[in-house]
Amino acid sequence: MMPSSNVYVGDSDVLYSEHDSKREKDVFELQIFFMKFMGQVPVQLDRHLPSSWKNIANALAKGYCIFCVVSNLHLALLYVKTTFDMLQNGELEEITDALTMVIIFSFSTYATCYWFFKSGTLKRFIADINTNYRHHSMAGLTFVSAHYSIRLAHKVTLYWLIACNVGVICWALAPLLLRSHTLPLRCWYPFDALKPRVYEIVYATQLWCQILMGCIFGNGSALFVSVVLIMLGQFDVLYCSLKNVDYNAQLLTGEDLNELRKLQWDLPRREDNELNQYALLEEHLTNLKALKASKPNCRPNLKDALHSSLVECVLLHQFILRSCDTLEELFSPYCLIKSLQITLQLCLLAFVGVAGERSTMRIINLVQYLALTLPELLMFTYCGELLSSHSIRVGEAFWRSQWWSNGHLVKRDILIFLVNSKRIVTVTAGKFYRMDVQRLRSVITQAFSFLTLLQKLAEKNQ
Repeated sequence: MMPSSNVYVGDSDVLYSEHDSKREKDVFELQIFFMKFMGQVPVQLDRHLPSSWKNIANALAKGYCIFCVVSNLHLALLYVKTTFDMLQNGELEEITDALTMVIIFSFSTYATCYWFFKSGTLKRFIADINTNYRHHSMAGLTFVSAHYSIRLAHKVTLYWLIACNVGVICWALAPLLLRSHTLPLRCWYPFDALKPRVYEIVYATQLWCQILMGCIFGNGSALFVSVVLIMLGQFDVLYCSLKNVDYNAQLLTGEDLNELRKLQWDLPRREDNELNQYALLEEHLTNLKALKASKPNCRPNLKDALHSSLVECVLLHQFILRSCDTLEELFSPYCLIKSLQITLQLCLLAFVGVAGERSTMRIINLVQYLALTLPELLMFTYCGELLSSHSIRVGEAFWRSQWWSNGHLVKRDILIFLVNSKRIVTVTAGKFYRMDVQRLRSVITQAFSFLTLLQKLAEKNQ
């Protein structure tokens, strides 16, 4: 439901309106583009084809998704065979090296299938956010705009996917850089993969699978961080709206703007503002000169105006909680498998780096994989921590308003709102544990415990 308090018109940076020219039509356009390109979300080809071709278009879209799944799955199976072969007569370093690639491509296959089956829920979730998110806080003495949180989500997605692709492409191009007639991924094939012509086809296939795997790994964490950043921005919009509830009601009732300008003049300077009021956004002074009062016969009384302003905050709070519930529903199973994959991958990558081959290119590639795995874990846990800690500050934001001056008029509404504001938002991994900073410490501790065990096994074999 869109805000209804648009009885004042003015600069789009001041008032929220469904006709705001700066409102984004699709806040997840970049994220969904990459997921479609990687076969995680079916492309809607029927939009560009005649209605008689609708079934063919849907079949082609699903066929591309299946092709991406098979691309990851075939390498996972080849590495499973390689691992079994290594168990018979291979070194422990070779076994762990092959097992690392089994985990990587198995998770890539799982992630593609997971988002393919969840694509309907994901699209509805994104459509709900695009329809109901607030681009500005309510009119008052100050305002915030959610534009920064949306831009930040786009930047994180772009830079993170570039980093993921740079890491895997460097690994894939290592044989060319070293001028070695080898494959970037050393796994078992039922034929001689180094023969002329066959080698080029296999190399191109592995290069495609590496790029696919890099983007798939980046897509899940980029989408998660994007949703969290946008929700944090919506919390900031809510907090600024709550801070200005009383002033918004005065604007609705036709309060003299000169009196409001005097109040605005007495506000603390920016450098004297309370620290950490907002997670992401920056508060600005409202341009009261740009506001135009509604006609006298359209003005509500103060009690109705306060109720209307508080209702707008309640609607925004309900939208945020609903979105966070859907975020938990979408990412809870994904985070469970992701935590397991990161734990095992950190352990094996560290062991291969310590005990494996000592070539310069190999060390660089292993460092790149570690440098991507650790930040990804940090992205999930730190963003989950931010969302949880910031969600319980609704009451604090309300106390920053001038609630005592007219609070007796809407006492019942305030009490109900404050009771509902105590709900904490959490993101869990399979409902077993929360994705927070404590989980970051646990995963790293478990990974290096396994690393110590593998090192002892290697010493016994020697």
